[in-house]
Amino acid sequence: MNTTENAIDATPESTQGKLGFWMATALVIGNMIGSGVFLLPASLGPYGGISIIGWLFTSAGALCLALVFAKLSSWVPKAGGPYAYARLGFGDFIGFWIAWGYWIAAWAGNAAIAVACVSYLKVFFPILDSSTWVAGMAAIALIWFFTWINCRGIREAGMTQLITTIIKIVPLVAIATLGLFWINGNNFVPFNPTDQPAFSAVSSVATLTLWAFIGLESATIPAANVVNPKKNIPRATIIGTVVTALVYVLSTVAVIGILPRETLSNSAAPFADAARAIWGSWAYYAVAFGAVVSSAGALNGWIMLQGQVPMAAAMDNLFPKEFARISNRGVPAFGIILSSLLITVLMILNYSGTKTLIDIFNFVILLATLTTLIPYAFCAIAEFLIFLHDPAQFGGRRSFRGSGVVAAIAFIYSVWAIYGSGAEIVLYGFILLLAGIPVYVWLVRQQQMQSTTQLLPSSSEPPMGVAGH
Repeated sequence: MNTTENAIDATPESTQGKLGFWMATALVIGNMIGSGVFLLPASLGPYGGISIIGWLFTSAGALCLALVFAKLSSWVPKAGGPYAYARLGFGDFIGFWIAWGYWIAAWAGNAAIAVACVSYLKVFFPILDSSTWVAGMAAIALIWFFTWINCRGIREAGMTQLITTIIKIVPLVAIATLGLFWINGNNFVPFNPTDQPAFSAVSSVATLTLWAFIGLESATIPAANVVNPKKNIPRATIIGTVVTALVYVLSTVAVIGILPRETLSNSAAPFADAARAIWGSWAYYAVAFGAVVSSAGALNGWIMLQGQVPMAAAMDNLFPKEFARISNRGVPAFGIILSSLLITVLMILNYSGTKTLIDIFNFVILLATLTTLIPYAFCAIAEFLIFLHDPAQFGGRRSFRGSGVVAAIAFIYSVWAIYGSGAEIVLYGFILLLAGIPVYVWLVRQQQMQSTTQLLPSSSEPPMGVAGH
């Protein structure tokens, strides 16, 4: 492994068509604050006030992970994010494995986000609630609308992300700040209404809230398309994670304090119900609109990533070469479009199946979360491996002590979170990763055949050792 050779400065020659600091930060915030945060307080309702401790615990773990990605992106500002760091630390096979799982997690998770967006649109378009076929077509239309946006160029996608992030965060910030004045302290009593010991209750909450931070690494993935990546990516990653954590914790405190526990636990739209309790019916629809925009923004950001990760792997000959194709607008259109085709197939299968969409897409989200946590664990250890290859290049051992401790905590936290995903999800996730091994073998075989072909003499020259006539 040659760290000096691989740690390529991805600073673009021109800032035209690139993501600046605010767009990169919006990508981080927008990909974390998606569809589920507007429903999460209802899941936390049975845990009462102790859920706040769980949020703080999860936020601390997420911040450690953000610091890991910030450090790695300053050392290795290469496109691909988790894939690039895992490959540099562990080699080609692990790099492929991470890219494979992350790519599948991205496009499969997008199916769930699209359906969630349509479910919020039902507030404004009742036909989506009465017709499964119309709802399915609407979800597929959303997928292809944001596919079109992303194929137009990285800056167009980044601007869309910035606008949707600003719109989505307004109702959350309003609840998180103004809503604090409507808190009823009795809603926090008892502090731990469950039958579990305090530590078990906090662990359960932390598992539920973990997936809300998935996406904190988003700015590291399109590194080649970020202005001044060594500076902007670490700043965007840390600031985006801190802002998101503050919004999550404060808004959850407000919603739990505004709605009685029984009401909150049975709410289908807890943020909207809290807003209606404070400001009336108009606020209910305003927050519902914010949820639609929130889902749409997350969908836009993750569609961007579903093309970026396989592109980075393909450029290293660890994914089919078609994924490395760059359109005349500077985006990996092939990877984006193929991924959206796979989403469409998944959507059609699910809308025509017998299981409920909630069951199916909850499973997809959990599986996508697991296949994202595995790269987190590998990246935390990759920081040690990259540093140990050339300590002097990265500031010496003394300067690494603090970040090394953070990386160790991030690794332990990731492993604990994987354990908390449950045995069934871990099993299916492992099978999903194993399914990529034949693809890797095929890629290695293709490279060998290509190398052999290049070594063969051309047909116009006689083989070595054979005389010509």
